[in-house]
Amino acid sequence: MNSQQGMFWTAGEDNNVRCGLCPHRCLIAENEAGRCGVRENQGGKLIASSYGMVSSVALDPIEKKPLNMFFPGKSILSIGGIGCNLRCAFCQNHEISTLGVRQGVGLTIVNDKLQNLTHRTGRAEKRLSPDDIVRLAVQAEPEGNIGVAYTYNEPLIGYEFLRDCAGLVREAGLKNVIVTNGYINKEPLAALLPLVDAMNIDLKGFTEGFYNKLGGTLGPVMETIALSHKSCHVEVTTLVVPEENESDIEDLAGWLSSISRDIPLHLSRFFPRYRYSDAKPTPRETILKLCEIAKKHLKYVFAGNM
Repeated sequence: MNSQQGMFWTAGEDNNVRCGLCPHRCLIAENEAGRCGVRENQGGKLIASSYGMVSSVALDPIEKKPLNMFFPGKSILSIGGIGCNLRCAFCQNHEISTLGVRQGVGLTIVNDKLQNLTHRTGRAEKRLSPDDIVRLAVQAEPEGNIGVAYTYNEPLIGYEFLRDCAGLVREAGLKNVIVTNGYINKEPLAALLPLVDAMNIDLKGFTEGFYNKLGGTLGPVMETIALSHKSCHVEVTTLVVPEENESDIEDLAGWLSSISRDIPLHLSRFFPRYRYSDAKPTPRETILKLCEIAKKHLKYVFAGNM
């Protein structure tokens, strides 16, 4: 279960490689990594160096993803890796999203019952195989588990591991859920979607200026939402950060309704984190007001982290 060759890349001059997984399309020099910190140039080849590197495992309520309209009341085995291809200064999981492979990470098992299951696999370590993940998912079925959610960090940057897990999960008759920032190119997304049952996509705002602050662009995320909605169940989350993206919500909800009024939107409260540790939490009243605005366009709007 070592690092393995990645997908979606081309060779360049001077032993560089061009990664084509996400819109950054990083040009990576030998022995360096892309912005995500987990896709590396080793010997002129793109290597998925975080393959199997798992930072956390938990058995969560499906509503925690959040997915309120996909098997409500059930649980899902949630696994996290490391790294991210955006740089949100208010990241809620920065302890793992800002890590690269060379920094390393330990495995955290969250639930007591899951701890016991993990011990029975004999692999309570930072790298797990797809077989390990599926074994855990199947063993957790008596606890109400419906499948595997790839979450906590940005799971799509670990594309190869996610794909291999998802194929085995589907063979086992279980569901695949991805919780993602949606910052991926169309070709790899389209190749993965046949294995995906549900997604929660984080639409962080609705202006290019806001996305530029995060180190990305808005268009690819919109494309991910539109394409994914055609293939699987999709819910969307926006973390409402005071004085940053509050004014985006009506336009954001209006655009979502142009795809379907049935797409659930979760508007979540921000709490001080990472480089925004001195900021104030989003007032509850703000979330409730924005929910009413969004409901002019969408049938299902939820207030999160209240």
